[in-house]
Amino acid sequence: MKPTDIAAPDYFHKVVDCQWACPAHTPVPEYIRLIAQGRYSDAYMINWKSNVFPGILGRTCDRPCEPACRRGRVEETPVAICRLKRVAADFKDDIRQRLPKPSAKNGKRVAFVGGGPASLTVARDLAPLGYHCTVFDGDPEAGGMMRTQIPKFRLPNSVIDEETGYILNLGVEFKGGHRIESMKALLAEKYDAIFVGSGAPRGRELDIPGRKEAAANVHIGIDWLSSVSFGHTDKIGKRVIVLGGGNTAMDCCRTARRLGGEKVTVVVRSGFEEMKASPWEKEDAIHEDIPILNYMVPVAFKHVAGKLIGVTFQHVKAEYDAKGRRNLVPSGDPDQTIPCDDVLVAVGQENAFPWIEQDCGIEFDKWHMPKVDPKTFVSTNPKVFFGGDAAFGPKNIIWAVAQGHDAALSIHKMLSGDDITERPLPEVQISSQKMGIHEWSYDNDISNDKRFKVPHRDKVIALKDIRTEVELGYDVKLALGEAERCLNCDVQTVFSTSLCIECDACADICPMDCITFTDNGEESDLRHRLKAPSPHPDQDLYVSSDLKTGRVMVKDEDVCLHCGLCAERCPTGAWDMQKYFIEMTHAGSTCPTKSRSAA
Repeated sequence: MKPTDIAAPDYFHKVVDCQWACPAHTPVPEYIRLIAQGRYSDAYMINWKSNVFPGILGRTCDRPCEPACRRGRVEETPVAICRLKRVAADFKDDIRQRLPKPSAKNGKRVAFVGGGPASLTVARDLAPLGYHCTVFDGDPEAGGMMRTQIPKFRLPNSVIDEETGYILNLGVEFKGGHRIESMKALLAEKYDAIFVGSGAPRGRELDIPGRKEAAANVHIGIDWLSSVSFGHTDKIGKRVIVLGGGNTAMDCCRTARRLGGEKVTVVVRSGFEEMKASPWEKEDAIHEDIPILNYMVPVAFKHVAGKLIGVTFQHVKAEYDAKGRRNLVPSGDPDQTIPCDDVLVAVGQENAFPWIEQDCGIEFDKWHMPKVDPKTFVSTNPKVFFGGDAAFGPKNIIWAVAQGHDAALSIHKMLSGDDITERPLPEVQISSQKMGIHEWSYDNDISNDKRFKVPHRDKVIALKDIRTEVELGYDVKLALGEAERCLNCDVQTVFSTSLCIECDACADICPMDCITFTDNGEESDLRHRLKAPSPHPDQDLYVSSDLKTGRVMVKDEDVCLHCGLCAERCPTGAWDMQKYFIEMTHAGSTCPTKSRSAA
């Protein structure tokens, strides 16, 4: 194998598994260290630059970073990265003076369809550059699905108001209660660019017998949640069935419990482990005495003279073909009817673009989704960009934010006369953490602390008020304990071939057996000759240049805990612990080009 080029920006980025897994590439270990130091405002600003909504995401993110966390490789549970993000938001000082200031307008106008996380992210990036940003939304306040579809007991309005306000106060014009009905009409207003962040606003129907007759008591989940959010709906029947296994279904069933549902049941066609809902969302529902029934497919709404009385289900089982594909087939058990007063249908969401005319230059695919470049987010009309759920279907807020950053960069480059396909390199800093002969500027003690539980409000109190937040968040003491579980995987072990005397002390002391001195070879062969064989090529091998004996040093990045013992043991300083800090480049006049060195 060739010697590893650690100057390549993605090499160490990939080693910081949590940041690599985050769609917005938030510098996770950096802000967790700041929290441990009590520097909450600094931690918040790192998040704000990257993921835009730290307080919102600290409560609602689906946490793609946590399954990647290295702590999960040595213990059962990863670091509570998401809830630590909320800590930064909860304990920060007034940070308004640290935000960008509204700047003089540059004469370019950008329109935004929808006021959700994707649009607000694009506006956040473009407004400080002088663009006149106008956000149109059918709802009276900004936030999109963050405000209308996430229950207040999970995400209070005060948090939404604060974090959307930071963006609108950058000089963004918000036109609430103004629904865009025609793309052609919007294009005729001569905006320099248009960004569509209208989400996936339509809930999927369930067309089975009895649907029309019992329509008064069969509700589409996301529409019902919006109605509750705006105060139009404040009660529901005592017996409620929720159909669906995603996070929207979990929000529906928990909301129903607070609006009078005494017996609320979730029914899912899949197995419990296959449900799309996040594990913690399922746990919260079960904690609130909501049973989840699996492998049951609704076949009819039962009614008497138009009054819903129950839902009939067919029992199914999973069978798998030779390729491992699952099919649900009847189990042979008799159908079961569950009595109910109301049904909430949460079986998925889909996009709806009736307002985009066929002759305005925007092409759609066979699934009625706009054809959008996945890198630049431009449509087939060069002035129209899409992002968030409107671009590729329903996902979490953090994905909308990441796509918003990329779309903003494309819009800025287009309106600056640059090639939007050329994506600038990130900003990378690598700095030694040495504070003495064998001392480091970070805490590298590896403890076996289990994950600290986030305190919850008493269930009896929580179920009485739909606006009472259930999760209380970490206090300062719990936050410090959880922050100390982070393994600082952004502090890298950097090897200097010229200083190595091949004493093998580092390999002897490594608790994970991830360092091997051996003859070089092809990667497939080398992986099996390591001290601890590494058959999984998901993470790279760190390979040195030839040592004096002709051997090479090989380190398996996949299992390294970044404990620094190799550097502490090394008698010549061939190993150093260097903090790798990477910031993704957003829209701005100082975007570095690909010709610039990454490190």
